[in-house]
Amino acid sequence: MDERDGQSVMYGGERIRYTVRRRPERRTGRVAIHVEPDGRVLVDAPADASVRHIRAAVSARARWVHGHVVAARRRLAQVLPREYVSGESWLYLGRRYRLKVLVDADRGPSVKLSGSYLQVSVPARSAGAVRKALQAWYRARAKAVLAARLETVAASLRWLRRLPALRFQAMKVQWGSCSPAGRLTLSPHLVKAPRECIDYVLLHELCHLQEHNHSRRFYRLLDMHMPQWQRRKSRLDDLAETLLNV
Repeated sequence: MDERDGQSVMYGGERIRYTVRRRPERRTGRVAIHVEPDGRVLVDAPADASVRHIRAAVSARARWVHGHVVAARRRLAQVLPREYVSGESWLYLGRRYRLKVLVDADRGPSVKLSGSYLQVSVPARSAGAVRKALQAWYRARAKAVLAARLETVAASLRWLRRLPALRFQAMKVQWGSCSPAGRLTLSPHLVKAPRECIDYVLLHELCHLQEHNHSRRFYRLLDMHMPQWQRRKSRLDDLAETLLNV
């Protein structure tokens, strides 16, 4: 359950707002604070933690939280709106490609990689048509590439008996999620990220099949299978604004 009203602390003359997520699986008084790539502050707390205790925990780390919020704002300010014209930079599997828009009135929309270019053909010059073609292409590539990577990552987990059901859904603040029933949901935008970042997200969600929480046991499991996952997560966070700029 999320608690959104009246949750904030002051730091350096600025009010830092945060959302509390009650986590029944957190059995100690410790809270976990996360600053999302878009600058939102999320606090995971045990179900019985008091509002006062949570606010004190956030206040104790206010300098750290504020620094990450400011960094997120700076990254967002550098991301320009898409115009869907030739020359724009687009990512696929961590590599940058230049968009090349071609008009072919005799053919339907199509997208392909051609050398260092991401080539889009549309029947008429229209930003909406280019955007729609790119979205369809990325989604198709995500279904193929991420499903293949999921098999590869899952193969190293001896405790995993079978692959979980997989679906795709564009999400603004998450790369993936794991439902209580064991179904994985992935953002198709993840296919734009480097493979090492993709594998980190997949492993993170697969570990939730064992530990459906963010407890110490969950992170021990993640550490065991990917000792340098923090570096991969950091790289993904740094790319988030660009990957989600559609």
